[in-house]
Amino acid sequence: MTRAKKEITQAGTKIYDRGLVAGTWGNISKRLEEDPKKFAITPSGMDYRKIKEEDIVILNLEGEKKEGERIPSAETPLHAHVYKTREEINAVIHTHSVYASAIACLRENIPPIVEDMVQIVGGGIETAEYELPGTEELAESALRALNHKKAALLANHGVISLGKDVDEAIKVAEIVEKSAKIYLLAEFLGNPKKLDEEEVEKMKEAYRKYGQS
Repeated sequence: MTRAKKEITQAGTKIYDRGLVAGTWGNISKRLEEDPKKFAITPSGMDYRKIKEEDIVILNLEGEKKEGERIPSAETPLHAHVYKTREEINAVIHTHSVYASAIACLRENIPPIVEDMVQIVGGGIETAEYELPGTEELAESALRALNHKKAALLANHGVISLGKDVDEAIKVAEIVEKSAKIYLLAEFLGNPKKLDEEEVEKMKEAYRKYGQS
């Protein structure tokens, strides 16, 4: 449990320093290794640079507080829904990065145009239908947009990124923001060509063999 809290506080500093969030916006959670039916999450409205391990809140998959004095993130339903439906996911990060949020405000998708995005996210990035923040409806809309991939945009809101661990969720968030920037630039310059379905599958398969085994 202490490990999850430590990883979350460290991740908060990373996403703040990398410009993926501003102020106190966004949120981070991690499934507990010792009890997969519980997760740790950032407190509501606290500066990432000031959050301590004791500020992290422990909840069950129904969003009920099990440990901690702080009020948990308002986006608790979003995190809980992911953990209940995606057993392979152990970390969730919600960011408000600028370029991805711009596309979310357009309520458009990011097509599969960048290889590393396709490999890491699992294909193109869809934008969820707009729902009010912090609601069950937003959580359900996000799950539909995720569609078994590791990221989705939230209309007029931001990004949700998933990972097998906190490090991967951060990487996904960074790749989404980079891909959004590339897509907007490519649209400005001309007509970006997206990868077809066969190419997407080849890229995903190549990523499974990527790196040191």
